[in-house]
Amino acid sequence: MRAVVISKQGSPVAPNVRFDPSFPDPTVGPRDVLVRTEAAALNHLDLWVGHGLPGIDLAYPRISGSDGAGVIEAVGAQVDPKWIGQRVVLNAAVPIPETIVPGREPSPDDISMIGEHTNGCLAERFVAPVANVLPVGDASPIDAVGIGLTHLTAWRMMVTRSGLRHGQIVLITGIGGGVALAALNIAKHFGCTTIVTSRSKEKLEKAKALGATHAVHDTGADWSREVRGLTGKRGVDLVVDSVGKAIHLACIKSLARGGTFATCGATTGGDATTDLTRIFWNQLRLIGSTMGSMSEFREVLSLFRSGAITPVIDKVYRPEAAADAYARLESAEQFGKVVVDWR
Repeated sequence: MRAVVISKQGSPVAPNVRFDPSFPDPTVGPRDVLVRTEAAALNHLDLWVGHGLPGIDLAYPRISGSDGAGVIEAVGAQVDPKWIGQRVVLNAAVPIPETIVPGREPSPDDISMIGEHTNGCLAERFVAPVANVLPVGDASPIDAVGIGLTHLTAWRMMVTRSGLRHGQIVLITGIGGGVALAALNIAKHFGCTTIVTSRSKEKLEKAKALGATHAVHDTGADWSREVRGLTGKRGVDLVVDSVGKAIHLACIKSLARGGTFATCGATTGGDATTDLTRIFWNQLRLIGSTMGSMSEFREVLSLFRSGAITPVIDKVYRPEAAADAYARLESAEQFGKVVVDWR
């Protein structure tokens, strides 16, 4: 089959990405479905796979891609044949049954990620457990993969973990990335006031056009005073962050009493400086979150299928130009999802 492969570890990743017209076909297990890929989207996880992940022994060449949509061509022996012909979208987080303890919140150690631990969706076909796909009907496969992992991640961190409520004030950092734009979608759905940050004035203008209430230009200085000024000095109820170290303290200082800082990543580093006095005195909550369950995925997909949320697509590439797609993601210039169209 045709595939986009990362040939070896390295940084930057894009020079190590190549198009392979004859990669071996995947094997379908008894509870799996074989999906003819129509679209696959990139995430920062794809760059981490290219860099190499600490504690995970990855063999190369390998196929990344944790967001995929397409039509089921075949099913395993224990799967209902009625799935054949349905267009589906993937939740790449596959539970590992032997690690799950009843009553305990699952951790990343309890899942295997398609596109990270196993070959992913950046290929003509991909395999997934039937329990990890949901039908999307006649929806655009490009829009479907634009919803996938980013909206699931944002939904879990904002709604499930942080208890987002209608009308709250939400600060979203680094607008333009997939999770940040998903967070903006969800905050708008909840009728929240939103404040977005970026080092790019162009991205801030685009976010305002999408409905962001306020935009703060990140010049590298502490912008928390500006954020508090936009809230009448009260502060925000929720910070949604995946930037990490470079802006962590400004995020903490932007929170109202009883507010929540939620993180799903740390692209600028995880060894942040914080303010413990402010955290305990203002009774702040710090919450970590990653990916999400199938029940959460169903909630997100129901909003997508009803038209309540729509993904932002940055650029669409052909598989033969996938190295350019990786380069686009590495440049951090994207505004929305970078997608590879396999149709």
